[in-house]
Amino acid sequence: MELIDTHSHIDLPIFKNDFREVLHRARMAGVVAQVLPGVTRSGWNRILQLSDEEQDLFPAIGLHPMYLSDHGRDDLQLLQQRASAGDLVAIGEIGLDYFVKDCNRSAQQELFEAQLAIASKAALPVLLHVRKAHDQVQATLRRLHFTEGGIVHAFSGSLQQAEHYIKLGFLVSICGTITYDRATRIRSVAAALPLNSLVLETDSPDIPPASHHGERNSPEYLTEVALSLARLRDVPVSHIAEKTSNTVRALLSL
Repeated sequence: MELIDTHSHIDLPIFKNDFREVLHRARMAGVVAQVLPGVTRSGWNRILQLSDEEQDLFPAIGLHPMYLSDHGRDDLQLLQQRASAGDLVAIGEIGLDYFVKDCNRSAQQELFEAQLAIASKAALPVLLHVRKAHDQVQATLRRLHFTEGGIVHAFSGSLQQAEHYIKLGFLVSICGTITYDRATRIRSVAAALPLNSLVLETDSPDIPPASHHGERNSPEYLTEVALSLARLRDVPVSHIAEKTSNTVRALLSL
């Protein structure tokens, strides 16, 4: 069984002391590839370095909407340069986050649109971070006629919102949330959508599965996400692994 983690932050300092062990355990669990999204410029170099050193790690750098104060004036220019260099599989994670009160929505919007323009110019898909802003993100994608597609990271919206993303050329990413019995909405969405529109992620070190609640999440736990999805859809887990991995490879050219 081969699995692909479409959203893993194992580049972060929380994994510094046992990075090699974490990577080894993920590989032993069948995780054959991990996409490492960037959130601030300060983290890009490590992502690019790790992706250069390890053949199963792939870089997708971007400027996260929640860290506006960390982004500098020249960051977009550097992102454009990196995107043009041809070593990225996507731009991300980018998007809109209205979950936090008093967020600067206009600044988020400006940053989001600028990065969509960079992705369009480089013909790269995007990894979307969206909280409480699905309608706004979808309206932006339509208005800018963004056609490169991408992945909606850790999707938590409605079935209708998921279907709208799919029509816009996006995949919906399922994470450890579906392992919780109380997560009825996302579990029903994961069961209802076409399997060829779904991919898997851990979002390590965040969103651990139910069996590791309160712990640091790890890419090796992607197997539990796959198993939960297989049970929800009443299909073999090997089928989930094959279909989701093939879908990711096609989108990101892995």
